[in-house]
Order: sequence, then structure tokens, then C-alpha cells
Amino acid sequence: MNAFIDVLTAICLLLGAGMSLAAAIGLLRFPDLLSRMHAATKPQVLGLLLMLTAVGLESRSWALAPLLLVAWLFQLLTVPVSAHMVGRAGYRTKHRRPELLSVDELDQVVAAVVEHDRRHSK
Repeated sequence: MNAFIDVLTAICLLLGAGMSLAAAIGLLRFPDLLSRMHAATKPQVLGLLLMLTAVGLESRSWALAPLLLVAWLFQLLTVPVSAHMVGRAGYRTKHRRPELLSVDELDQVVAAVVEHDRRHSK
């Protein structure tokens, strides 16, 4: 049974490291802010879950499980919020490449707000 847990721990560590490596490569290789933001958030959360699972399996203690779960839940809650803020700031400061977007759903909304502000500022 110990050998099985050790193998499962190694698999979780390797997969978690692979996901973290994929996030790092995506940050370096993707062409624009929105793609990089996606690469930094999606595989990183799953990679962390796998790493924390490996830590929990290796410790073989149920007492550590709530702490690991809380660590993952905080990451799960804060990563989307931070990605949203980075994406929003990048969009507003024109750090985007419209030719890479298949659909820009905010373009019409931003144009309407700018037009509204222009008409009411007179």
C-alpha cells in the first residue's frame, strides 16, 4: 500500500510540475496579454491542486487535509479575480491585439459608454 501511495504521489507531483511548466511556457510564448493571462491562471490552479494532493498523500495525515484544502480554495477564489483585474486593466490601457480576438464583446459597450460620456459632458 505504501508503494502505491508513493507512486500516486509521484504522478501528482509530475503532473503538477507539468501544469506549472505549461503555465510558464505560455507566459513566455503567447503573443498578447489576454492569452498570457489565460495561460497563467488555468493550468496553475490545477497544477497547485495536484501539488497539494501530493503533499497530502505523502504526509499520510488527515490533520493536514483541511489546511491544504483551504490553501487551494483561496487560490481558486483569488486567481479568477486577479485575472479579471489584469484583463480589465489591459483592455482599458489598449494592451490587447484586436486582430487576435475572434469576438470582442466589450468593443460596442466601451464605444457606447464613450459616446454617452461625450454627449453628457457638453
